[in-house]
Amino acid sequence: MGNPRAAMLVIGDEILSGRTRDSNMHYLAGELTRLGIDLCEVRMVPDNHAAIVAAVRALAGAHDHLFTSGGIGPTHDDITADAVAAAMGAKIGLRADAMALLAAHYDRQGLPFNAARQRMARIPDGASLIDNPISVAPGFALGNVHVLAGVPKIFEAMVASVLPKLTGGAPLLSQSLRVLRGEGEIAGEFGALAAEFPDLSMGSYPFTLNGAYGTNLVIRGTDPARLDAAMMRLTRLFG
Repeated sequence: MGNPRAAMLVIGDEILSGRTRDSNMHYLAGELTRLGIDLCEVRMVPDNHAAIVAAVRALAGAHDHLFTSGGIGPTHDDITADAVAAAMGAKIGLRADAMALLAAHYDRQGLPFNAARQRMARIPDGASLIDNPISVAPGFALGNVHVLAGVPKIFEAMVASVLPKLTGGAPLLSQSLRVLRGEGEIAGEFGALAAEFPDLSMGSYPFTLNGAYGTNLVIRGTDPARLDAAMMRLTRLFG
Protein backbone atom coordinates (compact mmCIF):
# COMPACT_ATOMS: atom_id res chain seq x y z
CA MET A 1 0.00 0.00 0.00
CA GLY A 2 1.36 3.41 -0.93
CA ASN A 3 1.50 6.57 1.11
CA PRO A 4 -1.65 8.58 1.83
CA ARG A 5 -2.47 11.07 -0.93
CA ALA A 6 -3.21 14.75 -0.41
CA ALA A 7 -4.38 17.70 -2.48
CA MET A 8 -4.32 21.43 -1.81
CA LEU A 9 -6.83 24.08 -2.81
CA VAL A 10 -5.51 27.67 -2.80
CA ILE A 11 -8.38 30.15 -2.67
CA GLY A 12 -8.31 33.85 -3.44
CA ASP A 13 -8.59 36.48 -6.15
CA GLU A 14 -5.38 38.06 -4.85
CA ILE A 15 -3.41 34.92 -5.73
CA LEU A 16 -4.81 34.58 -9.24
CA SER A 17 -4.34 38.28 -9.97
CA GLY A 18 -0.66 38.16 -9.05
CA ARG A 19 -1.13 40.67 -6.25
CA THR A 20 -0.05 38.09 -3.66
CA ARG A 21 2.58 35.40 -4.13
CA ASP A 22 1.57 32.03 -2.70
CA SER A 23 4.15 30.39 -0.43
CA ASN A 24 1.80 28.03 1.39
CA MET A 25 1.97 25.29 -1.23
CA HIS A 26 5.76 25.12 -0.97
CA TYR A 27 5.60 24.92 2.82
CA LEU A 28 2.84 22.29 2.89
CA ALA A 29 4.61 20.12 0.31
CA GLY A 30 7.75 20.00 2.44
CA GLU A 31 5.88 19.18 5.64
CA LEU A 32 3.79 16.45 4.00
CA THR A 33 6.89 14.93 2.41
CA ARG A 34 8.52 14.65 5.82
CA LEU A 35 5.41 12.96 7.21
CA GLY A 36 5.09 10.50 4.35
CA ILE A 37 1.95 11.96 2.75
CA ASP A 38 2.19 12.54 -0.99
CA LEU A 39 0.97 15.93 -2.22
CA CYS A 40 -0.43 14.90 -5.59
CA GLU A 41 -2.44 17.88 -6.82
CA VAL A 42 -2.76 21.63 -6.26
CA ARG A 43 -5.51 23.87 -7.63
CA MET A 44 -6.13 27.61 -7.39
CA VAL A 45 -9.62 29.09 -7.55
CA PRO A 46 -11.03 32.60 -7.12
CA ASP A 47 -13.30 33.79 -4.32
CA ASN A 48 -16.27 32.23 -6.05
CA HIS A 49 -18.72 30.00 -4.19
CA ALA A 50 -19.49 27.62 -7.04
CA ALA A 51 -15.82 27.25 -7.98
CA ILE A 52 -14.82 26.42 -4.41
CA VAL A 53 -17.65 23.92 -3.98
CA ALA A 54 -16.78 22.11 -7.20
CA ALA A 55 -13.07 21.98 -6.39
CA VAL A 56 -13.63 20.73 -2.83
CA ARG A 57 -15.91 17.94 -4.01
CA ALA A 58 -13.50 16.84 -6.73
CA LEU A 59 -10.32 16.98 -4.66
CA ALA A 60 -11.74 15.59 -1.42
CA GLY A 61 -13.27 12.72 -3.36
CA ALA A 62 -10.00 11.81 -5.10
CA HIS A 63 -7.55 12.09 -2.18
CA ASP A 64 -7.15 11.03 1.43
CA HIS A 65 -6.69 14.62 2.58
CA LEU A 66 -7.54 18.04 1.19
CA PHE A 67 -5.94 21.19 2.60
CA THR A 68 -7.41 24.59 1.73
CA SER A 69 -5.80 27.98 2.31
CA GLY A 70 -7.46 31.37 2.28
CA GLY A 71 -10.91 32.86 2.64
CA ILE A 72 -11.73 32.34 6.33
CA GLY A 73 -11.38 35.95 7.54
CA PRO A 74 -13.99 38.56 8.57
CA THR A 75 -14.79 40.25 5.24
CA HIS A 76 -17.54 39.66 2.70
CA ASP A 77 -15.23 37.85 0.27
CA ASP A 78 -14.18 35.29 2.91
CA ILE A 79 -16.55 32.57 1.76
CA THR A 80 -14.49 29.40 2.17
CA ALA A 81 -16.28 28.11 5.28
CA ASP A 82 -19.71 28.40 3.67
CA ALA A 83 -18.49 26.83 0.42
CA VAL A 84 -16.83 23.89 2.18
CA ALA A 85 -19.99 23.32 4.24
CA ALA A 86 -22.04 23.28 1.03
CA ALA A 87 -19.59 20.92 -0.68
CA MET A 88 -19.72 18.49 2.25
CA GLY A 89 -23.48 18.74 2.77
CA ALA A 90 -23.22 20.32 6.22
CA LYS A 91 -25.12 23.15 7.84
CA ILE A 92 -23.11 26.13 9.08
CA GLY A 93 -23.60 28.71 11.79
CA LEU A 94 -21.96 30.50 14.71
CA ARG A 95 -20.35 27.93 17.00
CA ALA A 96 -20.24 28.50 20.73
CA ASP A 97 -16.67 27.30 21.27
CA ALA A 98 -15.32 29.39 18.41
CA MET A 99 -17.32 32.40 19.62
CA ALA A 100 -15.86 32.01 23.10
CA LEU A 101 -12.29 31.86 21.78
CA LEU A 102 -12.72 34.97 19.67
CA ALA A 103 -14.68 36.93 22.27
CA ALA A 104 -11.94 36.34 24.86
CA HIS A 105 -9.24 37.31 22.37
CA TYR A 106 -10.83 40.62 21.41
CA ASP A 107 -11.64 41.37 25.03
CA ARG A 108 -7.94 41.00 25.87
CA GLN A 109 -7.11 43.30 22.97
CA GLY A 110 -9.68 45.86 24.11
CA LEU A 111 -11.40 45.63 20.72
CA PRO A 112 -15.11 45.19 19.96
CA PHE A 113 -16.25 41.71 19.01
CA ASN A 114 -18.36 43.06 16.16
CA ALA A 115 -20.41 41.26 13.52
CA ALA A 116 -17.53 41.10 11.06
CA ARG A 117 -15.25 39.40 13.59
CA GLN A 118 -18.05 37.05 14.61
CA ARG A 119 -18.09 35.76 11.02
CA MET A 120 -14.86 33.91 11.83
CA ALA A 121 -16.84 31.76 14.31
CA ARG A 122 -19.02 30.34 11.53
CA ILE A 123 -18.15 26.63 11.58
CA PRO A 124 -19.91 23.75 9.78
CA ASP A 125 -21.82 21.25 11.89
CA GLY A 126 -19.70 18.22 12.74
CA ALA A 127 -16.37 19.98 12.17
CA SER A 128 -13.51 20.01 14.66
CA LEU A 129 -11.60 23.22 15.29
CA ILE A 130 -8.00 23.69 14.16
CA ASP A 131 -5.93 25.66 16.64
CA ASN A 132 -4.60 29.06 15.61
CA PRO A 133 -1.99 30.17 18.16
CA ILE A 134 -1.23 33.42 16.32
CA SER A 135 -4.51 35.26 15.74
CA VAL A 136 -6.90 32.83 17.55
CA ALA A 137 -9.50 32.64 14.74
CA PRO A 138 -9.74 28.87 14.20
CA GLY A 139 -9.65 26.78 11.10
CA PHE A 140 -11.61 23.55 11.01
CA ALA A 141 -11.54 19.99 9.75
CA LEU A 142 -14.65 18.47 8.21
CA GLY A 143 -14.33 14.91 6.97
CA ASN A 144 -11.01 14.78 5.14
CA VAL A 145 -10.96 18.54 4.44
CA HIS A 146 -8.66 20.75 6.52
CA VAL A 147 -9.55 24.44 6.19
CA LEU A 148 -6.68 26.79 6.99
CA ALA A 149 -5.97 30.50 6.83
CA GLY A 150 -4.16 32.08 3.90
CA VAL A 151 -1.69 34.32 5.79
CA PRO A 152 1.55 32.31 5.62
CA LYS A 153 2.56 32.50 9.29
CA ILE A 154 -0.94 31.55 10.41
CA PHE A 155 -1.17 28.82 7.75
CA GLU A 156 2.11 27.32 8.95
CA ALA A 157 0.97 27.39 12.59
CA MET A 158 -2.26 25.66 11.65
CA VAL A 159 -0.38 23.00 9.67
CA ALA A 160 1.66 22.35 12.81
CA SER A 161 -1.63 21.82 14.66
CA VAL A 162 -3.03 19.41 12.08
CA LEU A 163 -0.15 17.15 11.03
CA PRO A 164 0.47 15.40 14.37
CA LYS A 165 -3.08 14.04 14.13
CA LEU A 166 -2.53 12.46 10.69
CA THR A 167 -1.01 9.10 9.86
CA GLY A 168 1.71 9.19 7.24
CA GLY A 169 3.65 6.57 5.36
CA ALA A 170 7.29 6.31 4.38
CA PRO A 171 9.00 9.71 4.05
CA LEU A 172 10.13 10.57 0.54
CA LEU A 173 13.94 10.63 0.30
CA SER A 174 16.03 12.18 -2.44
CA GLN A 175 19.62 12.25 -3.67
CA SER A 176 21.08 14.28 -6.52
CA LEU A 177 24.10 14.51 -8.79
CA ARG A 178 25.21 17.63 -10.64
CA VAL A 179 26.56 16.92 -14.13
CA LEU A 180 28.24 19.55 -16.32
CA ARG A 181 26.56 18.21 -19.43
CA GLY A 182 23.35 19.23 -21.16
CA GLU A 183 20.16 17.18 -20.90
CA GLY A 184 20.40 16.16 -24.53
CA GLU A 185 23.73 14.43 -23.90
CA ILE A 186 22.61 12.32 -20.96
CA ALA A 187 18.93 11.73 -21.75
CA GLY A 188 19.34 8.25 -23.26
CA GLU A 189 21.41 6.74 -20.47
CA PHE A 190 19.41 8.48 -17.76
CA GLY A 191 16.16 7.19 -19.24
CA ALA A 192 17.54 3.64 -19.35
CA LEU A 193 18.52 3.90 -15.69
CA ALA A 194 15.02 5.09 -14.78
CA ALA A 195 13.62 2.02 -16.55
CA GLU A 196 15.83 -0.21 -14.39
CA PHE A 197 14.38 1.33 -11.21
CA PRO A 198 10.65 1.76 -11.88
CA ASP A 199 9.93 2.06 -8.15
CA LEU A 200 11.96 5.31 -8.01
CA SER A 201 11.23 8.73 -9.47
CA MET A 202 14.01 10.29 -11.54
CA GLY A 203 14.08 13.83 -12.89
CA SER A 204 16.54 16.09 -14.70
CA TYR A 205 16.74 19.84 -14.13
CA PRO A 206 18.97 21.91 -16.44
CA PHE A 207 21.00 24.96 -15.45
CA THR A 208 23.69 27.18 -16.91
CA LEU A 209 26.97 27.99 -15.17
CA ASN A 210 29.41 30.51 -16.65
CA GLY A 211 27.86 29.99 -20.05
CA ALA A 212 28.10 26.19 -19.89
CA TYR A 213 25.10 23.87 -19.71
CA GLY A 214 24.65 21.46 -16.82
CA THR A 215 21.99 19.19 -15.38
CA ASN A 216 20.95 18.31 -11.85
CA LEU A 217 19.88 14.67 -11.78
CA VAL A 218 17.55 13.86 -8.89
CA ILE A 219 16.37 10.45 -7.70
CA ARG A 220 13.50 10.16 -5.20
CA GLY A 221 12.03 7.19 -3.38
CA THR A 222 11.01 5.76 -0.02
CA ASP A 223 13.43 2.80 0.12
CA PRO A 224 16.92 3.94 1.21
CA ALA A 225 18.63 0.79 -0.12
CA ARG A 226 17.08 1.15 -3.57
CA LEU A 227 17.93 4.84 -3.60
CA ASP A 228 21.57 4.11 -2.74
CA ALA A 229 21.77 1.42 -5.43
CA ALA A 230 20.39 3.76 -8.09
CA MET A 231 22.76 6.55 -7.04
CA MET A 232 25.74 4.21 -7.31
CA ARG A 233 24.72 3.38 -10.87
CA LEU A 234 24.15 7.06 -11.64
CA THR A 235 27.56 8.02 -10.32
CA ARG A 236 29.22 5.34 -12.43
CA LEU A 237 27.47 6.69 -15.49
CA PHE A 238 28.04 10.41 -15.03
CA GLY A 239 30.22 10.98 -11.95
